[in-house]
Amino acid sequence: MPNVRLFILDLGKHNSSGGVIRTRMAERVLEGIVLAAGKGTRMRSDLPKGLHRILGVPMVELAARNLRKAGVTRPTIVVGHGGDQIVEALGDGYAYAWQREQLGTGHAALCAETALKDHDGPVLIVPGDAPLIEPDFLRRLAAVQAETGAACAMATCVMDDPFGYGRILRDAEGRPMGIVEEKDATPEQKALREVCVSVYCFQARTLFRLLKTLRNDNAQGEYYLTDMVGAIYRDGGNTVCVRVQDTEMLMGVNDRWQLAEAARVLRTRILRAHALAGVTIVDPGSTHVGPDVEIGADSTLLPNTVLEGRTVVGAGCAIGPNTVLRNATVEDGASVVCSFVADSTVGAGSRVGPFAHLRGGTRLGSGARVGNFVEMKNVEFGASSSAAHLTYLGDASVGESVNVGAGTITCNYDGFTKHRTRIGDGAFVGSNSTLIAPVTIGEGSVVGAGSVIRHDVPKDALAIARADQVLKEGWAARRREAKGGKK
Repeated sequence: MPNVRLFILDLGKHNSSGGVIRTRMAERVLEGIVLAAGKGTRMRSDLPKGLHRILGVPMVELAARNLRKAGVTRPTIVVGHGGDQIVEALGDGYAYAWQREQLGTGHAALCAETALKDHDGPVLIVPGDAPLIEPDFLRRLAAVQAETGAACAMATCVMDDPFGYGRILRDAEGRPMGIVEEKDATPEQKALREVCVSVYCFQARTLFRLLKTLRNDNAQGEYYLTDMVGAIYRDGGNTVCVRVQDTEMLMGVNDRWQLAEAARVLRTRILRAHALAGVTIVDPGSTHVGPDVEIGADSTLLPNTVLEGRTVVGAGCAIGPNTVLRNATVEDGASVVCSFVADSTVGAGSRVGPFAHLRGGTRLGSGARVGNFVEMKNVEFGASSSAAHLTYLGDASVGESVNVGAGTITCNYDGFTKHRTRIGDGAFVGSNSTLIAPVTIGEGSVVGAGSVIRHDVPKDALAIARADQVLKEGWAARRREAKGGKK
């Protein structure tokens, strides 16, 4: 056994600068593997475990993103149960390896050998059900492996209650010599509190060479990746431990409650980051912001607000309360109150809500007003235009400074095809108007209230399309008399 130095790094909150370790890492290509082949029976679902979502993102994709942010250009995801669904959901941004038989984590890692056959450097390995491992920690783990030249740098944690985790076994000199899983541990070994958390950085050639030597003579009859520590020790190599105090980061997800707990932790991280960047969050407990959301400084998120997908909120905006933005863009100084906005853009300084619904690629110009119980679908709505209440606009192009009165609708669908309505700049559409597409309302024109417009209206014209009002004096009184005075 070579005389190698024991290296334990206590990261705490992992805010060290890294120094020379980062410099050395910059010269090496870093690869990464996500182990995501398991069925996840405790999720009690037909959906593959890795596709259960946390804040709108599949759990396995969060794990793979963390590798990418740590410096892995194209992580390799080992898939098995429901693998086709995972590949379809995550797409071509990742490499995939198949574990056709579920023979344990060691076998799963070995399945990635072909994908990494030309790699002679470090490889990070993370579980697909551990979505909270921070990229900075992964960078530090790889940096320690580079600095020490160890065959493996392994994340460990000291727990008051280590039940369920593999215990770290050390020799007389304190060097890691193996890991024993809970089901295989003796009472003395179960008393150990330092545990393995299944996050590693291996030297790739050593990893794949020694994986082939693992045995499955254990309680589960599986090839454990944790047995690599013992294999490295017997091979004369060294494993270094990178100790972590932030146990929330290491949280695994095995059932729906743990999925909810992981979402809570990630949500708190995201909200804290936005708050420290200048966003006011009135009630963090009721505010949900996804990992891909961008928010400008001096914006305010009010209670019961949900921001999902690729949503971008500019500076100085007010969002909520009781608002959902999904893949939406809200430009500087705009407000959205008690409304739902999906796949749409709210222009700078515009006001939306309460109780508005924008969808299907709708775009509001600057200074627009969309009020209560207004729905828009696939609408270009010009600057300073207003639809204040009780309106449906679908497949429409509305110019600037247009007023759309209450109760107006565009009849955009004839049962077979969608048609477009065009309203020119400065037009005025009276309340309770029905615009039957395809139709054009010219610039500066006026549509009288209660009109049903079937034909184009020229510029600056007045269009009235309704029956003449008829009055019959005394008719109501005569009717009551005929009915014996009854209403």
